Amino acid sequence: MDGPLYDSTAYTKCKVQPEEPLYGGGIFKNEPHFLGGSTSNSIATNYVNGYISPSLILHNLTQGTMYSFSSWNADGKDINIDVASQSLQPFTKQEWRFNQHYVINTRRKRAVTVHVSDSNGHIFQGAAINIEQISKDFPIGSAIAKTILGNLPYQNWFVKRFNAAVFENELKWYATEFEQGKVNYTIPDKMMQFVRANKIIARGHNIFWEDPKYTPAWVLNLTSIQLQSAVNSRIKSLMRQYKDDFIHWDVSNERLHFDFYEQRLGPNASLHFFETAHKSDPLATLFMNDFNVVETCSDANSTVDAYISRIRDMQKNGVFMGGIGLEGHFTKPNPPLIRAILDKLATLGLPIWLTEVDISKTLDKDTQATYLEEVLKEGFSHPSVNGIMLWTALHSKGCYQMCLTDNDFKNLPAGDVVDKLLEEWQTGLVEGTTDNHGSYSFYGFLGEYRINVKYGKRTSNSTFSLCKGEETRHFTIRV
Repeated sequence: MDGPLYDSTAYTKCKVQPEEPLYGGGIFKNEPHFLGGSTSNSIATNYVNGYISPSLILHNLTQGTMYSFSSWNADGKDINIDVASQSLQPFTKQEWRFNQHYVINTRRKRAVTVHVSDSNGHIFQGAAINIEQISKDFPIGSAIAKTILGNLPYQNWFVKRFNAAVFENELKWYATEFEQGKVNYTIPDKMMQFVRANKIIARGHNIFWEDPKYTPAWVLNLTSIQLQSAVNSRIKSLMRQYKDDFIHWDVSNERLHFDFYEQRLGPNASLHFFETAHKSDPLATLFMNDFNVVETCSDANSTVDAYISRIRDMQKNGVFMGGIGLEGHFTKPNPPLIRAILDKLATLGLPIWLTEVDISKTLDKDTQATYLEEVLKEGFSHPSVNGIMLWTALHSKGCYQMCLTDNDFKNLPAGDVVDKLLEEWQTGLVEGTTDNHGSYSFYGFLGEYRINVKYGKRTSNSTFSLCKGEETRHFTIRV
């Protein structure tokens, strides 16, 4: 490919001097700063809500081309703003896809060399190799609801595809304690049994939802002292019931948009939630989880910088913050924006999960499928994304925004996309014979493998793991 490799370099801490522009500036190469210098493009001054808003007008951009923009911004007490090391790099759709495949092939897969010998170390040339991937390292899953209980077709459909789950509403406080003091885990207990029985990992969603609309009605009228007691009981009860069961806990849900508990318990309410949850379930990864961080850049409450600032504030106060949750309720996704936001969040060094991915029901099903494929490919091809969850729990009247199947579990267009990508992101059946060194090599997706070797009347079966690593994985099997 003639185009450039995508550069995921990002910075979220101040420096005395800006770094050099990415891609040498791209189409801005050899141009001065946007502000304070002339440019072959042009500066427009707009007035937005009474504020001066300088804008760069770009000419001759190409329809259907992806553009990656980056810059260094400097500001001081006098409110002057300078933009330096600006870069705008175009990528054709083919170049964009090439960069996705490059990351997938280098970060989601690994080279393997299988050596076949006898117990004395004598190699066997021409031994028949049969290798099958039996589980995937990368978690891809979906929300489930109580509708899956006792529904064998739903269960079979789910288990065939996914290795991760999240309970849609059944763990939320309003579901487990609708009336004060009457805690009931019957439904989530049964859902957890289904998850365990099928060796599926599960995310805990959620401990607290900062939106008062989704807070139990009885909680809204408590005094501060009563509320503090109630939240302590909620955390301890939930952790006592499910300690070590969930890989994650969404501790503070949608904190960038709502602050019910901070309003009632003070600015350190979320800190207390995280501290208590970590003490109660220390092996679970604790997440913040929010919407419109990666979906759009038009929500002032949930800009990527606001999210990073919130996480850093929590960390400065000693909170054990383990992961970044991005809900992913999209209408029309913007792939360059998604990638740029993921790049910036990756500077925190925390695992990133897309936690509630769907496409708006305002769109037709074919468009939903097209946009879903764009989102899933961006997520899977970003090296800092550790898992993807779809928000597609099936109910008799459909799903929250997007379904993968109809009620008879026949694929809708979005379901076809998911099945296609699940197959694409798994190592197919590998068959071959050992060379004159008694070896056979292949590239495989990370996960667990079963291997069968035959040489004459000799046969041997074994398993091996393929985990992240830069070096070739060597595996020896005796026959």
